[in-house]
Parts: sequence; structure tokens; C-alpha cells
Amino acid sequence: MKRKKIIQISKILLDIIFLIPIILISIISRVSRKNFDIGLGPEPLINNIYHKKALELYGYKVETFVNSVYYITDQFDIRSDKFLKGPLKIFRSYYLFLFSIFRYKCLYFYFTGGALGFNPILWIIEPFLYRIASVKTVLMPYGGDVQVMSRSPNLLFKDTLSKDYPIHKFRRESIEKKIDLWTKYADHIISGCEWVDYMYHWNTLMLGHFSIDTEKWKSASSNKSNTIKILHAPNHRNIKGTEFFIKAVEELKSENYPVELILLEKVSNDKIKEVMETVDIVADQLIIGWYAMFALEAMSMEKPVLGYIRKDLESLYICSGLIEPEELPLIKCSPLTIKEDIKAVISNRDNIYKIGKISREFVIKHHSIEYVGKVFDSINKSIGILPKNNFN
Repeated sequence: MKRKKIIQISKILLDIIFLIPIILISIISRVSRKNFDIGLGPEPLINNIYHKKALELYGYKVETFVNSVYYITDQFDIRSDKFLKGPLKIFRSYYLFLFSIFRYKCLYFYFTGGALGFNPILWIIEPFLYRIASVKTVLMPYGGDVQVMSRSPNLLFKDTLSKDYPIHKFRRESIEKKIDLWTKYADHIISGCEWVDYMYHWNTLMLGHFSIDTEKWKSASSNKSNTIKILHAPNHRNIKGTEFFIKAVEELKSENYPVELILLEKVSNDKIKEVMETVDIVADQLIIGWYAMFALEAMSMEKPVLGYIRKDLESLYICSGLIEPEELPLIKCSPLTIKEDIKAVISNRDNIYKIGKISREFVIKHHSIEYVGKVFDSINKSIGILPKNNFN
């Protein structure tokens, strides 16, 4: 505890020391020649790797940059953790900020903020520093960066989040302040998923900004055994409804249904793909009410996905013209119906293959790098960012 306090005090002192130099350097960077159109970071999210591909399809010169990496993937272009290690890691945010304002014309990042997002003082003026540096900002949520639970209508989600992340309550005020800050001062804001619950403004509404390489995530084989295999890979068990999946499958097995649940936790994205290749169905989540990357990876591989879809969210996206009625291919279920929903789908193996085919078509239409790249291209042009190499 004492060490954490010392680190926090050190960060405050560094922010004060660097305040004037950073403002002056931002002014200088305004007239610098920026060699890249787009920078994606600093959160080490796999979305950014696909977003880079999506933007490159439309001729943009793009890089990903991060402070550090998670276990999911480490395939980012710029990693400050490779050379700013040990005591020097306290300087990573300053380095990445200065690096980014001289290198990129536009930054795509999340509501945690840019490179200075976790600095105790400088996060407050970060939007203005980017404006001084003549760097455009496109903001998009990913989940925990906007989840102000006092704004959520989903009581079960509140309950499960409290169980998986009891310290999330201490972040509420900080999250609200960052939503307000970037909503006011970002050049463009994207929303989608259930993120719309917590946000009060957006410029572009999507089903979710998630993009995926549908050629990489393409099934080459299928399960040949008589047992129906269901894959579930939770990063937080309560929020994903893991125990409901486990209970349903155990009860079906006790009733002699040929079904098996494969549980994967804290494994790499490559391992997920390897196992997903061998299963029949993927169990996504039963709480949040929408889908994200794991479901898209499954659908792209022609695997039917079990998941809870909130009717009000589906209605929003239908009314906004993003999808047609009954277009969502997910097998809609809930904690109260999951056993019967699994029983229904495993009773007809041919239907599993049919749903899988429709699921892949849905992903290609709404989440391929080609589609998301087109949306991003439109956003960039609306804020004055044109690609260096327009191949279209």
C-alpha cells in the first residue's frame, strides 16, 4: 500500500514537471510532418489489430501502439514496454504521447483516453493537447471504459459485475468524467453494443465497431464425433453466465443427451481458434444482452452462437436501419431458458450447420474488415483525414 502511494505521488509530481514542456512540444508538433494517417492504441486490444487491416484496405497508413500487452495477443507495432522497463515504465505514457503527436494525423482510442489517459493530472487536458498538436481523435468504447452501472437498466448485469469486479464501483466517477470529457471534445464518437446505455451522444452508431478477418477466421473442418461439443471461453465467469451453461449441460448429460462443454480460460487467441475449429456450437454470454469479438470469431467460423440478446437493443438497431428484423443469427437464450435452448439446437444437427452458414454471412456483411473499413473511411473523411494511398 505504501509503495502504491509513493508511485501515485511520483506520477503527480511528474505530471506537474512535464505540464509546460508537453504543452510547448504539442505546439511544435502542430507544424511537424506526420508520416502516418492513423494510430490505434494505447489499450492492447485485439480489435486494434483488425482495425488496422480495415483501415489499410482503404489506403490509410496505420500503426498500433501500446504501453504493455495482455495474454491474448502481443502483435502490436509499437510497444513501449519493450524498452521502458522497471523504474523507467513510469515514463511510458509521456513517451507514447510525444511519439504519437509527431507521428499520427488521427488517433483512434477508447474512453480510457489516449497515452495520457491514466495520468493523474494530464488526462484532464489531453483532448486540448491533441487539438494544439493538430491531431484528430476518434473515440470508441470497448466495455469497462464506459460502463457506468448507475446508468444501466440491466439489473442482472449490475449483480454479476459486482461479483466479478467489486472494485469497479470505485471507478464510476472517473469513468463518468472521461465520458463527459471526450464526448465534448473528441472529433468523432462511435457507439454500439450495449454501450449505448452509458453514453449520451455519438456521431456514428454501429452494431459494434468490432472487425474481423473473415479469411483468417474460416472453418476448415468440423466435429465428426456423435457428441455435440460446445465451447465456452469466459474472461469473467459471472458476467458471461458460465455457471448457467455448466448447469444446463450437466443436466442434459444426466438425461443422456450427447453433449459436452469445453471450458477455456486465460488462453491466447490462437488457442481459442484451434479449439473452436473442433466444436459444433459456441456459448457466448447470458447476461450483457449483446455480442462481441468471441461471438464474431465463432460466427465467422460457421459456428452457431448461444447468447442473450436484449430486445430493446435489437429494436434500436432495427429501427436505426443497421439490421433487418430477424436478421441476427444468434441462438437467443437466457439464464432461465438455456437448458431448453441447448436441447432444441442439439436435437437437429443439420440445423446447426444451417445456422453456422447464416452466421458467417452475417459477419461478412456487418463485421468484416471490408465493411468496418468502409465505415472508418467515411468517418475519417468527415473530419478531414484522407488516406495517403487511396487504392479504391
